[in-house]
Amino acid sequence: MKAITASLLLITLSTTVVAQSNYKEGSNSFARYTQTGDIKQLESAKKFSDATFASKRDSLSSKNNVLRALVYSSLAYADSTRKIKTDRDPIDITLSTIDKLKPKDRINFESEINYITQNLTAAYIYKANKAIEVKDYEKAYNSFLKVEQLGAKSEDVLNNLALLAAQAGKTDEAINYYNEIIKTTDADAGKYLALANLYDIKKEQELYLHTVQAARNKFKDNKKILFLLIQNYAMVERYAAITPIIDEAIKYEPENIELLYLAGFANENEGNISLARKYYVKVIELDENNYDANLAMGLIFLNQFLKDKNNLEAQYSAQDYLLKANGIQPYAINALKGLAMYYEAADDLDQLDRVNVLLNQLSNN
Repeated sequence: MKAITASLLLITLSTTVVAQSNYKEGSNSFARYTQTGDIKQLESAKKFSDATFASKRDSLSSKNNVLRALVYSSLAYADSTRKIKTDRDPIDITLSTIDKLKPKDRINFESEINYITQNLTAAYIYKANKAIEVKDYEKAYNSFLKVEQLGAKSEDVLNNLALLAAQAGKTDEAINYYNEIIKTTDADAGKYLALANLYDIKKEQELYLHTVQAARNKFKDNKKILFLLIQNYAMVERYAAITPIIDEAIKYEPENIELLYLAGFANENEGNISLARKYYVKVIELDENNYDANLAMGLIFLNQFLKDKNNLEAQYSAQDYLLKANGIQPYAINALKGLAMYYEAADDLDQLDRVNVLLNQLSNN
C-alpha cells in the first residue's frame, strides 16, 4: 500500500513538473515574441500553452489561463489570415479563457488583461475592415459592437458604429449613436447632416428640421446647411423663417433664379410687397421668359389696380406682365385667370369673353 501511494505521489509530482515546464517554456516563447515579433515564437508559445491544459486542474490555473489568453489574443491579431491552425477562432478561445478568470485575477493581472483587450480590439477592427471591403456592413457593425463592449469608447469607435449602423439599415441604432456623438463630442457638420438624413428616412420631419436648425446655429458659415434649411422651410411653407436668412444664401449664388424667386415669394407671403417685387424683377432680368416671376409681378400689379382703378401704372403694368406670362405659357390656367380678372376690371368685355372661352375649353378637357 505504501508503494502504491509513493507511486501515485511520483506521478502527481511528475505531472506538476511537466505542467510547470510547459508554462515556463510557453512564457519564454511569448516573451521572445513580444520582443521580436517573430510569429514562430508565438506559434511555439501556443504549443506550450496548449500543453498546460492537459488536465482539468491545470486548465483552472489563473496563470495558465492568463498565458493562454495572451497567446491566443496575439494570434487573433497577428495571425489575421489564420495560417496557424486552431480548433476554434483565436478570438473565441481568448474570450472563453478570460471568462474563467476570477475578479481578483483581473486585478492581479491588470496589465496582462489590458494587453489582451488591446489585441482583441485590434482583431475586431481588422475583421470590420475586411467586412467593409466586401460591403458586408452588418458584419462590420457587429465587429465594432464587440470593440465597444471591450470598453473602447473613443470618438472613432462611435463614429464607426454610427456610420456602419446607417449603412446596415439599422436606422434607430444609427440615430442613437449620432445623438451620442453630438452630445459628447465636438461633432462636425457632417454628423448633424447624417443624423438629419436618418430622421428624413424615418419621415420624422420635426426632428429632421430641429437637427438642421441645430446645425445652422453651430455652423453659421456652412453654405450646405443654410441652403438645406431654406429648402425645408419652403417645403413646410414657413416663409417668416426664410425672409431673415435668404439674402445670406443669395450672396453665395446671386444669379440663382430659383433662390431669387423663392425670396420674392416668401416676402410676398409675409406682406413685404415692395421687397418681393425687387426679387421678381431680378429674376426677370436674368431670365426674361420666366413664367413664374412675370405672373407674380402681374398679379401684384393687378391687386393694386383692383384696389384703385385710377392707378394707371398698376393697370398697364398688370396688363404687360400678365400678357407676357400668357405668351410664355399660353394655356397656363393661373395666367388666364389673372387676365380674366384684369379685363373684367378694365371693362374690356371682348378680351374677357375670349379668355373665358379658352378657360372653359381647358376646364372641359
